Amino acid sequence: MRLFGQAEIDAALSFPGLIDTLAEAFRGEAVVPPRAHHRIERPGEEAVLLIMPAWSAAEAAHPYIGTKIVSVFFANGTRNLPGVMGAYLLMDGRTGEPLAVMDGTRLTLWRTAAASALASRHLANPAASKMLMVGAGGLAPFLIKAHRSVRPLTDIAIWARRPEAAEAVAAQLTAEGIAVRAVTDLEGEARTSDIISCATNATEPLIHGRWLKRDAHLDLVGAFTMQMREADAEALHRARVIVDSEKAIDEGGDVAIGIDEGDYAAERVAGTLTDICHGRVPGHAEGGEITLFKSVGMSLEDLAAAIAVWENRTPL
Repeated sequence: MRLFGQAEIDAALSFPGLIDTLAEAFRGEAVVPPRAHHRIERPGEEAVLLIMPAWSAAEAAHPYIGTKIVSVFFANGTRNLPGVMGAYLLMDGRTGEPLAVMDGTRLTLWRTAAASALASRHLANPAASKMLMVGAGGLAPFLIKAHRSVRPLTDIAIWARRPEAAEAVAAQLTAEGIAVRAVTDLEGEARTSDIISCATNATEPLIHGRWLKRDAHLDLVGAFTMQMREADAEALHRARVIVDSEKAIDEGGDVAIGIDEGDYAAERVAGTLTDICHGRVPGHAEGGEITLFKSVGMSLEDLAAAIAVWENRTPL
């Protein structure tokens, strides 16, 4: 059994290659049982344990079984640790033999950003050139790179509650050859952005629907519990809403909260990422339509990414 850390995962994956892999997975027939979501009581802080299984369809040429175990400790920022950490176990789908244990945190960063970019590839204006990244956590560089791989972005801004965090990410990416500027005027940047991607732990809306321009695409990644929210109900009402899975409708985050509070109706959700990839729901529409993608994460994405790492691995 092999162990894959950050370096091995980064060496095996790329954008837009992983985006294509996810698109194929969403068109496939993998089995995705409901994920287990456990709240962990800790004095003075909140924590969550997620268990996310999936396996290839029986008729797959090379079937696999995978499970991700993830911990979310919301106070880890004060410890200088990632809020989300975990491990992924990949097994042979024919025998059940364990093949690899992978850094679940790194795998999550890759697959989450790739899923958002897959939605963007279908929903965002093909000529989109300006992106606003809201949040400067571990996902921010991945989301910027992923969106940049599917749209001709020439102006990328990043905003965070702590300006120094935004400046650090901007400096990191600029050093890698991707020009990014740190900003402090959230509303001003949001009003003029073609793509807005949010990956925060916000509990109150940061993005307001009245700010969105006619052809904006809003990518909501951070909120995944009923206590977390990145956009208000007006954003839902102004946009055609696509979710990664039905879990985004009833488990947590912006859409689920809007429905729970009576500000939005589940019937108004236009479809899922699976629907988009199968062509059952149209992609970008001409004429200034606002689109919104809400992601809460899927074990199908983890399985596809883990298989890609395994099959693209460097031989020992």
